[in-house]
Amino acid sequence: MAVTDSASLSSPADRCNGPRLVFAGIRAFFIAFFARAFDPYRPELHYMRGPGPACRAKQAARLRHTS
Repeated sequence: MAVTDSASLSSPADRCNGPRLVFAGIRAFFIAFFARAFDPYRPELHYMRGPGPACRAKQAARLRHTS
């Protein structure tokens, strides 16, 4: 059984798209970079610090029962 491999030669249209693809890749990189670098969401500002209201309510109820 003979196996044929048909590798096509590059056409002039493919050679024109080469630089476009490079610039598209560079553009995509910078878009992603700036999106992450200047993202206004800062998760550390949303973390709870200390006990929340449910914990305070439990402690207040426990203090009322013990006194």
